[in-house]
Amino acid sequence: MFELRTSVVGNRLALRMRRAVAARRNECGVQIWTLPQLAARLAGGFSTPLSSERLDLTVQDALAESRFAELERVRHLPGMARAVSRSLRELWDADVDLRAEAHAENARLNDLGLIEQRVRNDLPSAMLIPRDLRNGALARIRYAARTIGPVTIEGLSFVAPVWRPLIDALANEVPVEWRAPEHAETEWFAGTVVRAPTSNRRSTIAAVSCADPHHEVVEALRWARRLIVSGTARPDEIAIASAGTIAWDDHFCALAADAGLRLHFAHGIPALSTRDGQRCAALADILLHGLNQQRMRRLVSLCRGQGSLDALPERWLGSLPRGATLARVDDWRRAISAATLKDTSLAGVEAILPLLGMLATGVSAAQEAAKHFLRGRALQLWGAALRSAPAEAIELSLANARFASENDPTDSIVWCSARELAAAPRAHVRLLGLTDRSWPRRAGDDSIVPDHVLSSTLLDVDPIARADRRHFQVILESASGGVVLSRSRRSAQGARVGRSPLLQDVPEISLSRARVPEHAWSQSDRLMARPNDAAKDGGMASADLCWRNWHLGRLTPHDGLFGADHPVVLKAIDRVQSPTSLRLLLRDPLGFVWRYGLGWRVPRDREQPLTIAPEEFGKLVHELLRRAVDALEPWPGYARASDEEIEAALQDAVRTVRESWPLQEQVPPLLLWANTVDFAASMASVGLLRKEISDAGTRSWTEVPFGQSEELVIERELPWDPTIPVAVPGTPISLRGAIDRVDLRSDHSAVRVTDYKTSAPPKNPGRIVIGGGAELQRTLYALACRQLLTEDSQVVARLLYLGGETLVLRLHDLDAAIGQIADFVNAAVAMLRRGTAFHGRSSFDASNELRLALPASPGYGRRKLIAYNRASEGLARFWSAP
Repeated sequence: MFELRTSVVGNRLALRMRRAVAARRNECGVQIWTLPQLAARLAGGFSTPLSSERLDLTVQDALAESRFAELERVRHLPGMARAVSRSLRELWDADVDLRAEAHAENARLNDLGLIEQRVRNDLPSAMLIPRDLRNGALARIRYAARTIGPVTIEGLSFVAPVWRPLIDALANEVPVEWRAPEHAETEWFAGTVVRAPTSNRRSTIAAVSCADPHHEVVEALRWARRLIVSGTARPDEIAIASAGTIAWDDHFCALAADAGLRLHFAHGIPALSTRDGQRCAALADILLHGLNQQRMRRLVSLCRGQGSLDALPERWLGSLPRGATLARVDDWRRAISAATLKDTSLAGVEAILPLLGMLATGVSAAQEAAKHFLRGRALQLWGAALRSAPAEAIELSLANARFASENDPTDSIVWCSARELAAAPRAHVRLLGLTDRSWPRRAGDDSIVPDHVLSSTLLDVDPIARADRRHFQVILESASGGVVLSRSRRSAQGARVGRSPLLQDVPEISLSRARVPEHAWSQSDRLMARPNDAAKDGGMASADLCWRNWHLGRLTPHDGLFGADHPVVLKAIDRVQSPTSLRLLLRDPLGFVWRYGLGWRVPRDREQPLTIAPEEFGKLVHELLRRAVDALEPWPGYARASDEEIEAALQDAVRTVRESWPLQEQVPPLLLWANTVDFAASMASVGLLRKEISDAGTRSWTEVPFGQSEELVIERELPWDPTIPVAVPGTPISLRGAIDRVDLRSDHSAVRVTDYKTSAPPKNPGRIVIGGGAELQRTLYALACRQLLTEDSQVVARLLYLGGETLVLRLHDLDAAIGQIADFVNAAVAMLRRGTAFHGRSSFDASNELRLALPASPGYGRRKLIAYNRASEGLARFWSAP
């Protein structure tokens, strides 16, 4: 037979810790509750306290019913339900009766009283608001001896006024003892107050300052690991706390896993740090910001196995052009149809189209979309986010959502708020955020019940500043093993912050972010603290050598030196080159090795661009030119076509490209895309109308391929076989590409090659031959014509600038230009085969996508200048050539 008794604790953390203590002590007959749970047990009838989520939901419904005096105009504002819920909680804790006659003339409190009544009516009969729960318990107080027995209030430093009448009434029925901290507010309590015994060994208090909140977290993890490894404390004896936890949560989430420490988040982990949270975030991203391929790929990768997507063929997204934007459902339909025609195994992919149509409608489909893409905990999170705020604010709701921590507090380090720790103290404590802005925090007016509506002395019964000070003192008194008080010298935004007034009498040690720690918190931290160990790590040794070579004046392997005839470099040289890759070889040898030897690529931006890159714009103009000329050939023929026929062919090309291009490449939003195509069409029109063809029998082609592989499918008539190899004479380089425009006379006596430029003409354009390796296309296209045409045709090569004032530049000496390119190529190839690659004239251009991999410091260039000049001596004379 055991004696029934009850322990009352302050919060969920204290509840779980007290239950663990009871289990370890083999205590029988003890009931462990919070005050609302105690009241519910006394009230009987399956009574339960009102949960925060249910309160938010019922307040939303109450606000929707309208008919308010003062709140009518603001009841639809985002966050209103949460603000009203918070105000009701404060009113209930303060034991304010909204139906009292004293408030009859107060319109704002009458509105809140109406909401309170609607909440009562909407709740299940067993779920009660705090005042009703307290009153129900008082009505059955006579059963206290048989239902709860003697009561011990453990660790609470403050009891809200709404529960005080119940505790006083209990003291008349059963023994009630309050084991209170030294600074607890117990003046109102008439029962027995037992103060915690003072320890003969006073806990040590140390104060430190860190660089910023991230540095505070790093130092806290170092401190916790040192306590555990040294045997000073077990994880369940260690706590890290702050007055408010938001500024440190993300850092603890990111770093705790690397530390290998079990860390319990008493207030829950951010939902977005979990896979289920990311599933919801991916769905919200599409509904709020629009449909595109990158967002859809993210959603599919995260939600596979969650429902509707499981019926689709495997790897169906891999069949779609990865660079396409696909911002409209019609674009998806056409892209999927084209992919299905190529691969019959993709049959059934069309089932995704109704789901895409639903996603394209936006946040209005939030409820329906969740049923198709989310399951389990992710679906519950989505529903809770929609209930807490309008669908338009779902990103904010998800950012504030939390899941219960996966680690049990009874065998883990605890990260919690000071309020939670004060109710469940631990022996070894580290307090973060002790700055003048964060601890104690500043109190402000309630947003719904400001001071002029109801005095803050009546509403705010436990002001936040006073509570922060009390919790600080309670934690210090209970930490028998030692306390470390930590603050940041700067905020997360970089602003300077001062010391908390709670630190006035405590000397402080300033910790440097780069200091060598006494105990490392992770493997990377250990390597930083022990240079000898770091030197044995291959990656660290390589990084150290790179840093040392950065300061040397001579060239090193980190500057572009490698073994002679390196197989990676030889393979890059032996591949069939395009004019673009050849220009990179000549103008930026190091970039050539990075891109075509090592395969480095710049990732695509997942967001839809507002413009297209200059290179892509050039391709767009070329595509319009190709389609227009192909439409005119062979009849009526580009040479014989009138301006009206050319314009009509161009408009047909514009309509086709406007619809087909988004299926292959990233494009801006619809209106901007239409304007971009129109601008490209205006440039193409200039090039098309400038025919300068004297022979009416001349045939014209655009985007004419040459040097292509045998697998090329030829779908139109061409002036030559595009699979015939083309080589740069006297070099090991083979070429492939597509000539912008070829005009061939009917008797094949002459051929003209045109290289279109969408940019404005440069300064002194008449001097340009190869432009230091930047203008190779005109010469290489003419070289291809000379090698591929069987007749001994006269070859004319020209540049046609379409941007700005139209300008035509003819190449006067083709043979000299070809010889100059051959010498240039041989010099570059010989240098690479010797094992030397360095940055060239175009390495630091804004158009170079790989320039981020180059050193940013100008000191590096000055230091290596002499060595680079000596190494690039063979190419420098070509870079300065016109």
